[in-house]
Amino acid sequence: MATDIKDTAHAVEAAAVMRLLPARPRLLALGEPTHGEDTLLDLRNKLFRQLVEQEGYRTIAIESDCMMGLVVDDYVTSGTGTLDEVMERGFSHGFGTSGANRELVRWMRAYNDGRPASERLRFAGFDGPLEITGAASPRQALTALHGYLSAHMDADLLPCTAETLDRLLGADDRWTNPAAMMDPAQSVGQSAEASQLRLLADDLLAMLDAQTPHLITATSRDDWDRARLYGRTATGLLRYHFWMADTSPSRMTRLVALRDQMMADNLLSLAEQGPALVHAHNGHLQRDKSTMQMWEGPVEWWSAGAIVSARLGERYAFLATALGTIRHQGVDTPPPDTVEGLLYALLEDRCVIDATRLATTLGDTQPAPRVSPYYGYSPLNPAHLAGNDAIVFVKDVPQIQRY
Repeated sequence: MATDIKDTAHAVEAAAVMRLLPARPRLLALGEPTHGEDTLLDLRNKLFRQLVEQEGYRTIAIESDCMMGLVVDDYVTSGTGTLDEVMERGFSHGFGTSGANRELVRWMRAYNDGRPASERLRFAGFDGPLEITGAASPRQALTALHGYLSAHMDADLLPCTAETLDRLLGADDRWTNPAAMMDPAQSVGQSAEASQLRLLADDLLAMLDAQTPHLITATSRDDWDRARLYGRTATGLLRYHFWMADTSPSRMTRLVALRDQMMADNLLSLAEQGPALVHAHNGHLQRDKSTMQMWEGPVEWWSAGAIVSARLGERYAFLATALGTIRHQGVDTPPPDTVEGLLYALLEDRCVIDATRLATTLGDTQPAPRVSPYYGYSPLNPAHLAGNDAIVFVKDVPQIQRY
């Protein structure tokens, strides 16, 4: 068994990854089992550079706020703003403090400098404007969509004025009230104003679709794609706020599913535009159902990766990352009867492994699930092996100090 596993291990390089796949995927998804480790992000950056230089990839999408990601994209494509401003305003979840993310943005800007628009790299956040503690106001997305349409269409065709939207939206802190996540009664998502906004957002998005030929001609495909992002985000946020106000036992299941649905919609839109590397937590990219223990009990839902895979087939590929140790977080040498333990004993440093061959080699031997002592790390689920196209294994994740 040991020889078979070693034979299927290759360096984590674009060429080796592509050899494991039936065709070049439109979306190549690289998962991570924990956030905040620059060792894993450095590996992602290296793979993205190779995909750009060798395989024609032009976009990277990460698990960050899709609206904030526009700030990063504007910088890497046209130099808008400064690197410091972009790292502060262009990432959610605290990802802007990462040295590896900063290096990614710096490299993309340098690569694009002087290149024609058709050859430039693009950056996208594909998460909704959501945190585990709540959701953003729909104001930014809704008013940006209305502004785009009103600038290029007869006002009589629009379902409302900007003033009407502003009145219905009210103060943003009504929407962002953190108490609403724990107490549905604190949410404004099922108020009369929110209900009217949902109808108006739907009408605005329908108008965007109906006027597609005119709008692309009057502006550009990029501007129209961005307006579609505004529309998806506005309707998604209003839907999310509606279910934040729900009092049924399925409330949290709906909310986590809606988040991944927003992610999936953004990824499917990116897939229409060209091949992209996608980076997020394994749980958002896997083909199997995701599970999480919440304060209201366990929840189960289809991840963004599962939704996208069902839609794209072989044009979606998923590489799950597994790791041996994160000693600075209390994650020590894995037990030998786990997938991570088996790989830790046999392999050196980091490699990519054919997941199908690994599952075949293991046969009826079902590895034990690894139990994480650190809440921020999710071990590989051995029952999900067959759902991965490959496994990226990183033996040790040291603590990186960047100054």
